[in-house]
Amino acid sequence: AGIVKQRELRFKALPPGQVGQAMAALRMLDGVQVEPGVGPLSLLVRYSVLDYSFEAIEDGLREAGFALDNTLYMKLVRALVYFCEETQRHNLLSPERLLKQSNEVYIQAWNQHAHGDHDDAPPELREYR
Repeated sequence: AGIVKQRELRFKALPPGQVGQAMAALRMLDGVQVEPGVGPLSLLVRYSVLDYSFEAIEDGLREAGFALDNTLYMKLVRALVYFCEETQRHNLLSPERLLKQSNEVYIQAWNQHAHGDHDDAPPELREYR
């Protein structure tokens, strides 16, 4: 839910040694922290969603010639992460709407319309004595 994200990058087994090369390449990026992942073919990447997106990081790695895991599971995870980060970035960068007193608009509109809870009779005729 925060703006700092930790994601797992998974690589294919071939070509060998690409995980270490990718770690060195990612460490050169300002604001990106990289550490070895759970498995031998993975890296953990930590970054601010305001500075980077997971899609941009993966696209950069692919363009540099790294082979990322492309299983169906990883495709689904990527699609979800890409969508969530894009939506979060859009919401963070869009101006805040001032809806502080939005209920006043509805109160005034309600008071202007004739409805059944108003009695036009004078107060003295409405009281039972």
